[in-house]
Amino acid sequence: MIRQSKDEIAFKIIGYVYIIIIAMLCLLPFILILSASLTEESAIFKHGYNFIPKVFSVEAYEILLKVPGEIIRAFGVTIIVATVGTAGSVFVSAMCAYALSNKKFKYRNKFSLIIYLTSVFSGGLIPLYILMVRYLHLKNSLLALVLPLFLSAWNIFLLRIFMGEIPQSILESAKIDGANEFTIFIRIVIPLSIPAMVTIGLFQALYYWNDWMQAMLYINDKFLYPIQYYLYSMLNSFQSINTAVMSSGVVIPRIPTESIKMAITVIAIIPTVILFPFIQRFFVKGLTVGAIKG
Repeated sequence: MIRQSKDEIAFKIIGYVYIIIIAMLCLLPFILILSASLTEESAIFKHGYNFIPKVFSVEAYEILLKVPGEIIRAFGVTIIVATVGTAGSVFVSAMCAYALSNKKFKYRNKFSLIIYLTSVFSGGLIPLYILMVRYLHLKNSLLALVLPLFLSAWNIFLLRIFMGEIPQSILESAKIDGANEFTIFIRIVIPLSIPAMVTIGLFQALYYWNDWMQAMLYINDKFLYPIQYYLYSMLNSFQSINTAVMSSGVVIPRIPTESIKMAITVIAIIPTVILFPFIQRFFVKGLTVGAIKG
């Protein structure tokens, strides 16, 4: 057994303490949100937010889950959009990155510049809305939730860096054996690029999962509401009801909007919290792409 020096032991202790502190700082907000979602509304107003509920209550979840079919449908829309959008985005980004990583591609630097410029400049919200609604006729369509977030210059360049590290000898050997570019891409490049593709896939899935703005712009049909916009519209409805009740002076039970906000957050983040541990090893490896070569 190799004995460690005092400096190495001290470094490890400091490192572990630092990691524990950072982990706790990341975990505490989630505990606070969960606690607030299980706290009675009056207790929140009286005592503020606490890590342990002062007065335990599941009223917020009961209100949100009174119509479980609508929430399940909203989850289904979000899952479809996130799955189709993420899979298509990763595949198209990978094809683009493979072309840009090929040094024999004559115009790769020019195309890289064009893609980079899209991350700095944009046409703006109004031209995008006109394009989506007037010319593409995607109002009240699931494609309206997919296309605006479909491609990211950052994702393409991350994959480009990763694919640029694949030994050219492997690709050349495949060409000698008669493989064309698409076969090389499917059979060799994609399997070797799994860590980077999973990483951008996670980012892309989170973009789709947390997005509500596209639904606000393009969706009027309640049956096509994704979960984030469904919960957002529900919260707005509750706040409007409370405001109307307070203005009218009618005495009826108040809707617990504060605890509902926290319950909405918990419901929205549960799937991502469950998914992340399964892809963490790919995520960490993908983030270190290019760290050695710089």
